[in-house]
Amino acid sequence: MAKRAAERADLLPILAELFREYGFEAASLALIGERTGLGKGSLYHFFPGGKEEMANAVLDEIDGWFEREVFKPLREEADPQRAVGGMLTAVDAYFRSGRRVCLVGALALAETRSRFAERIRTYFADWNVALTGALQRAGHGAVAAAALSEEILALIQGGLVLARALDDPAVFERLLAGLRVRLGQLLPTS
Repeated sequence: MAKRAAERADLLPILAELFREYGFEAASLALIGERTGLGKGSLYHFFPGGKEEMANAVLDEIDGWFEREVFKPLREEADPQRAVGGMLTAVDAYFRSGRRVCLVGALALAETRSRFAERIRTYFADWNVALTGALQRAGHGAVAAAALSEEILALIQGGLVLARALDDPAVFERLLAGLRVRLGQLLPTS
């Protein structure tokens, strides 16, 4: 049995990994209880709305992390090359160099997508808008910046899926390394 969680915040990393590993539907309350060391009563104490509230709390954590570590720097960093490079570094760390799937992306592909559709859309739209803005500050026109932003996000998300499918995190590492080189050529230094 897992260590007993004392606070709601203690549960969020455990829940996130369970949802990544098993998916939202397959992460049963019994499995959640086993991993957290809590019974159903305690789980409902922390999350009266059940598993859906758990997933939304995890998505809140993910949104907060990406806002602080990725979106805000992309929007506010004066040097767009530093902002985009910082994004790649943050993404590499967050996804553990391809060893961790994107939970938001996994939810987007799952049967339960409609439950979280607005959260999923907002996450990717916010990332796309912030990255597009940084690329525009680097001198790309609006259309070119938007297209490049979509391509970068697709490469990151696709790289995570491919690394998982092949059980080879090095795929993600190689894709990010290639993206760094390509972006170094596309983004002028300040």
